[in-house]
Order: sequence, then C-alpha cells, then structure tokens
Amino acid sequence: MNRRQLFSSTAKAALVSAFAGPFMWRRAQAQAAPPGSPAAVEFPDSTVLPTPTPPFSGFIQPNLINSTPGWPPTIMPPPGAPNVLLILIDDAGFGSNSAFGGIVPTPALEKLAKSGLRYTQMHNTALCSPTRAALLTGRNHHRVGFGMVAEGASGYPGYNSIIPSEAAHGAQALKENGYSTAWFGKNHNVPVWEASPQGPFRQWPIGQGYDYFYGFVGGDTSQWQPGNLFRNTTPIHPYIGKPGWNLISAMADDCIEYIDTQTATDPKRPWFIHYAPGATHAPHHPTPEWIKKIEDMRLFDDGWNAAAERIFENQKKIGVVPANAKLPPWPDFLPKWETLNADQKKLYLRQINVWAAYMAYTDHEIGRIIERLETLGLFDNTLIIWVCGDNGMSAEGSMNGTPNEVAYFNGVAFTVEQMLPWIPAWGTDKTYPHFAVPWAFAMDTPYKWTKQIASHLGGTRTGTVVSWPKRIMDAGGIRHQFHHVIDVIPTIFEAIGIPQPTMVNGLAQVPWDGTSMVYTWDKANTDAPSTRKTQYFEILGNRAIYHDGWMANTYPAVFPWEGVAGHPPVDVLNGFKWELYNLKEDPTQTNDLSAQEPERLRQMQELWMIEAVRNNVLPLNASQVAILTVERPGPAAGRKQFVYTSQNASNQFGVAPSILNCSYRITAEIEVPQGGANGVLVTQGGRFSGYGLYLKDGKPTFTMNLLDIERPKWQAADALPPGKHSIVFDWKMDPQGMALGRGGTGTLSVNGKPVAQRSLPHTQPLIWAWDETFDVGVDTGTSVDDSDYQVPFPFTGTLGKITFDIGESSMTPEAIKAMMEELAKKRDR
Repeated sequence: MNRRQLFSSTAKAALVSAFAGPFMWRRAQAQAAPPGSPAAVEFPDSTVLPTPTPPFSGFIQPNLINSTPGWPPTIMPPPGAPNVLLILIDDAGFGSNSAFGGIVPTPALEKLAKSGLRYTQMHNTALCSPTRAALLTGRNHHRVGFGMVAEGASGYPGYNSIIPSEAAHGAQALKENGYSTAWFGKNHNVPVWEASPQGPFRQWPIGQGYDYFYGFVGGDTSQWQPGNLFRNTTPIHPYIGKPGWNLISAMADDCIEYIDTQTATDPKRPWFIHYAPGATHAPHHPTPEWIKKIEDMRLFDDGWNAAAERIFENQKKIGVVPANAKLPPWPDFLPKWETLNADQKKLYLRQINVWAAYMAYTDHEIGRIIERLETLGLFDNTLIIWVCGDNGMSAEGSMNGTPNEVAYFNGVAFTVEQMLPWIPAWGTDKTYPHFAVPWAFAMDTPYKWTKQIASHLGGTRTGTVVSWPKRIMDAGGIRHQFHHVIDVIPTIFEAIGIPQPTMVNGLAQVPWDGTSMVYTWDKANTDAPSTRKTQYFEILGNRAIYHDGWMANTYPAVFPWEGVAGHPPVDVLNGFKWELYNLKEDPTQTNDLSAQEPERLRQMQELWMIEAVRNNVLPLNASQVAILTVERPGPAAGRKQFVYTSQNASNQFGVAPSILNCSYRITAEIEVPQGGANGVLVTQGGRFSGYGLYLKDGKPTFTMNLLDIERPKWQAADALPPGKHSIVFDWKMDPQGMALGRGGTGTLSVNGKPVAQRSLPHTQPLIWAWDETFDVGVDTGTSVDDSDYQVPFPFTGTLGKITFDIGESSMTPEAIKAMMEELAKKRDR
C-alpha cells in the first residue's frame, strides 16, 4: 500500500471515528443535493438542540488539488414545512369580533375563518403576561414564572417573571430546526429590571430564539408616541416629526417588509412570526378615519344591554355557542342602559365607538399582511393561528371609563362630569383612554366576568381561528373541543413534524403542559372528544379547575375595577366562595350546583390544589397593593444613590431611581454656555404622569405631573447666566400620613439658594406612566408639560452630573402588611 492509499484509508477512518461516534448526524430524509455540496440541506430531527456539528463529509489530502470539499449541510425543517403566523389580540372578549358573533366588523378574521376552522372553547389565563408566557412556551403560566404581569413580579418561582432556561420558547427550537423567527408588537415578558437598552437580554426576544424584534416592551403603550418601542434591543422613536403616525399601521408595514425581504432573500426557508398588536388594550388609539367609520355605523346606539343581546343572537345563529347556552342575567351591580342620563350615554357611546374603531382598524392592518401572503403565493402553505384575546375584555377602566389608564393603577377614578370635556379628544394622543366597565361585560358575551377573573369563562375563554389551506380541508368548520393556549406550540410542532425538544443549550427541558390540536383538523374528527381533560386557572386568587366537562371555581372577592382600592382577604385560600358548574348542560355558568353536589366540589378543590402545587401556584395573593410595592432585583435594588454623567435615555422604571413614597434629592451640576441654555436635565414619565427637571427659557424648573390632573411646578424667577451651576430639588416627605402618596414639601435651589418652595397634601402613590421612560439630558415619548416644551428637548448646555439621593420611604414591609390587613378588615365590616 502506497502512502497516498495509506493516508486515504487511515485518515478517513480516523475522521469518521472521531467526528461521527456518539454525535452521528441523523438524516431525516434523502436530500436532492449531494452531501457536502453547497446546496445540501438537512433536517436534524433531533430532540437535543442545537445539534452537534456533523462530521466532515469531504476528503482531505495534503494538497488542495487532490482534496474534496465537504460543506456542513444547511439546517432546514422538513420539506414542505409551512410558514407560521401566530397572532394574539390584546384585551378582547369572546364577543368582541364579528367572526364569533360580535357586532364590530372584523372582515380579515372572518375571511380567515372561512378558509379554516373556528375554535369556540380555547382558553387563556385571564391576564396579559401569563397568557403570553404560556402561549409561547407551551407550559402553564406559573410554571414559567408568570403567575402575574411582569410589573407585579414577586420573589416566588411561580411569580418572579423569569422564564427558566429549562422552558425554552417554541421559537428557540424552531430556529434550531431551520426557521427564520420574528416577533412584532407587544412583549410583556421582560422582567422590569432588565427592560433597558443596557440589558441583559436573555429574557428579550433575541435571547429567546427570535432573530428579529420590532415592538414595545411592557403592558401597553401609546400608539401615537410609544416611549418603549424597540427594534431588537435599540430604542426607536419613529413618530417624531410625523403627525398621524400610528404603531398599528407601522407594525404591519414592518412585518410586511420582513416577509418581503425573507421571501426575496431565502424563499426556501420558512418563517415563524409572532404578531401581537397592542390592540385592543388601553389606550384605545385608532385613527380619526376609523373612528368616523364606526360612529357612522351606529352599532351601539341602543346601549350595552341591547348589544349583549344582539351578540348572543348572532352567536347562536352561527353556531359558536352551544344550542343550550343561556345569556346570563345582567349583573345587578352594573347599571342598565335605560337608567342612564343623556350625558352618560354620550360619553359611554364615544368610549365604545373609539374602542370598536381600534378593533376594526387592527383587523384591517392584519388583513394587509394576509393579503401580502396571497400576493406572494405564500397563503396556502402558511399556518395562521389567530388567538382573539389574551384574556377577557378589560374592566380596568373604572365604572365610568377613564381618559387616563394610569389613573386606574393609582386608585383614581373620574366622574362623568369630569370627562365630558374630553369627548372630542377621546382616542387622540391627548388621552390614554379606556371604556366603562359595562362595555367589558357586553363584549364578553355570552360569558360571565372579565379580564383578571380566571374563575369564570368571561375572563378565560377566547375565540381562535386556525387556517392552513394546504392541510386543513374543512374550510369554515367549527370545533368545540376544550383547549388552552398552552396547546398552540405542540400543535405547531406536530404540524411541521418537529419533535418536542428534551434538551436545549445543554439544559434538560421541562415537558410541555400542552397537547396538540392537530387531531381536530380533519372533518371526520369534528366531534372527537377533547384530548385536554383537565386545566387549572388562577390569577390574583381567582381560581378554577376544569375536569371532564365540569368546572369548580371561586367567586371574585375583589372586582377588577376596584384595583388598589379593593378589599381582598389576607387568607386567600379560605377567603373565596366556591361554585360548581356542569359545562355540558350549563355552558355559560348560570346554575351553581355546589350545594347539590358538595362531594364533587370537594374533589374538584382537591384536584385544583394538586395542580397548584405541581405548577408553582402557591403562595396565593389577591392584593394589587402587595404586588405593586414589591422591591425587585436589578440595578436599582437596594441603592440609595444614582449618578449619571451623560445623556442616558429609554430606561424603564424598573432600572430607574424611584422617588415615589419617599424623601429624595435631585442634584444637577451643569454649565450654561454664552447665550443661555434650555432642555431636559432628567425626567421620567410624560403627558399622563411623571416628573421633570429642566430649563425653560433658561429658568430651572421642576414639574410633577400628577395623572394629567394637576401639575405642581417649582420654577426660578430668573434665567441662569453663563457658567457652572448646581440645581437641587429637595423633597421632604411629611413625617406622618398615609403610606401611599404621602404629601410633603419640595424646595428648588440654585447654587445653594432656595428659589421656589411648595407643599403638597399628596403625591402619586404607586406608579408613573409605564410606557414612558427615565431619560437624562433629553426626553422621549411625550413631555411632562406640553405647554413648557415638546420632545426631545435636549439640554443645550454641558451636563456635568445628575445625582439622585433617596431617603426614607413610607412603604416599609411593615407598612405594606398593615395596609393589607386594614383593607381586609374593611372587607369584613
């Protein structure tokens, strides 16, 4: 044997032995291109992700001329794998769209339903962040740290807002199987202490398997001037200088551009897109054109009671509710339309018309995306799953509605008389609006209760449409199997032919809690028994357990519109009354059987507790005060001093110094050039609440925007001359008073001399506007006082240093506990 033959046989055997061994690459099917060629592709078909580098398939000799190249194959999903478009609407009840009997026209959704299937018993968790975490991971929400919204995280495994690495997003596995992945719109699953351009980014979309992200981080945002909008991890402000710009349209444009680019660049690679508009969560921000379209239709002139009845009739007619369903009686704690006066009706009609315009506008923009898929020839092989609500309709607008949703989360409600002047501006960028509670009940028809109420179907049941013309042949079909959003990821994986991963990035994965719905797609299985037999629910102590057609559930101890002013029990486990329903005979929970079947109720309660322990649901809490006052990890935790030496923008509240419910001092060391200076030194929040220290007409000014209701202001009489200056705003909280929003005295000083002093009986108690950020040297989003300046209003002098010194707080753990106990006592009285 010559040396060349020896090298050939020996080297090749050694290479195969070394690289193939325990990491033998698995080929799922024959490839059109030969192995090693640049065009070779391979589907790993592996439960371990990412897959190891495959062995070299070429042949190496000492000289290139005698060697054969062998390219690693490009990872691709199975041949014929569909594109996937997963749509999630925000804060929308079962009866909120025309595809499920609602009176708001949603032709894009209806068109999709006619090409696919409508699911009438899909369920969510009854709240934003929890549903999103469950939907995107295939696991129950407490199991992935989201028993509450991100802003309400607490230090327990089921509630810490940290999705474990052992529960990877479905997108992560799709990406490792060759999919391009993107996320557009709302991301309510970043821990608040990581919501800054500085990261860390493991809990952001790019850290969870998404190649591209265009959207906002947080619970909601202004659609006119979103202060928390990002492209990947970079904050962007595309609305500046563009009157009439709206995120609903901009987001659809960006998605269409992404699809066009992907299709042109790599047409063989399928994509997975999660599309999550902020609609129809407050603030309701449609364009004026859409408001006029809806108002001209006069859909709601007969009021909420007539709307609920009409929706129920439609639902019966099209078959999306069972024939034996009853419309629950109108709750006695809500006013009937005929009892209202003319001013109330005028206000409430404007509110619902603006909301309906928001829904119709959003449907139209999603319709543009679907039309683009048709134009590109992609529609037939695109699996579209449209979940029509991440929870039931929101009743967080207070009984009369509100022009400023931030007020609700600070325990402030408005009267009808206060809001009448706002009617012409309702829905514009001058409002952050939400509608009155009774509209939420009407839009949840035929089910009882609303968002937050995980115990009742009005909080958890959502319509869902699934379309894939290449595979689903029963166009226009209706399915009544009981399913949950945790079933969506398993459905997508089975449809594509990708196995559930057991290992991702070296970590063993928690198995999915979901089960595939593919079995329901064939017409022969229209009435097949549901494969989901049991499902627990829990949000803020409201809880339920579904099992084989029965549901045991609690009755709300606090109503959603009460918010922080509610009186929840401290003993949550025993402080709620339980009910029992046979959903097969009573699908809308109108006949409580708990007294007739106490043993079945007891067994169901035990089953709920088993599921609760298994899924990290404990400890139970029903208090919003408790979750809004928690100290959390991150760069602000435990700090008493914060120093900034340069422009620093777009940091959300979880990483900023908190000046609520405490004494504090803000010191700005600056230099004013010849000719004077203006601009923002530091600010947090904006038009709907916040504060700002800035120079206006050269004069040092501190403004506290209290919910757009009042704007206490401290201002120097004279403009600063050129030179170096020290500006101090010193707030001394009153030694006695209420724990939340306690008053005090503020003093503005320049170069050591007081120039303005003012006392306030109260301040803002719980949270500034969350869609606006903490900014140094510039302002983003909106200004804290439009009459003083408009964004970005950068400081035109030299910024030396901004220092926050945080003093004593009224919100000690003892004070919070005492407050919770006092609220519980008021409930008992």
